Amino acid sequence: MKNNDRKYLILITILSVVVPLLVALLMFKPQTGRLGNVDVTFLPKLHALLNSLTAISLLIGYSFVKSKNIRGHRFAMVTAFTLSAFFLISYVTYHYQAAPTKYGGEGTLKTIYYVILITHIVLAAVIVPLVLLSLYFAVSEQINRHRKIARWTFPIWLYVAITGVVVYFMIAPYYQV
Repeated sequence: MKNNDRKYLILITILSVVVPLLVALLMFKPQTGRLGNVDVTFLPKLHALLNSLTAISLLIGYSFVKSKNIRGHRFAMVTAFTLSAFFLISYVTYHYQAAPTKYGGEGTLKTIYYVILITHIVLAAVIVPLVLLSLYFAVSEQINRHRKIARWTFPIWLYVAITGVVVYFMIAPYYQV
């Protein structure tokens, strides 16, 4: 373990707890209207776009690393991380400001929606430390550790990005405009 590992791993641990807690707090206790009359109705579409672009960046990054194009891989993964960070900021802003939207579908579709939503939410919390650790090990040139964690990070992150888009399209008809 490198000298700086301890301090960065503590920071990663703190962020890995604080970020999901903040999102959970907003989901269970929305703070609607706290930003005044700021219109955030466009943000769910932006979230779907950011998740789509994240998934594309992840797939490009994966193909680059498989073809040993480390520079391209690095660029694609930093792009995916940046898009995810913008998503998180926008998502928190939206749920701080907007009223919650209830899914209006019924029957099997409702079951499918909630299965996708629940797995998406759980894995979105799980992915925070995995992404941060993957990024840290890459930046600190601990490539063996990076590879070990990235094997788990990539498929979970890709699932979260794709299901974020699926959830958007399933609930979009029920947003109040």
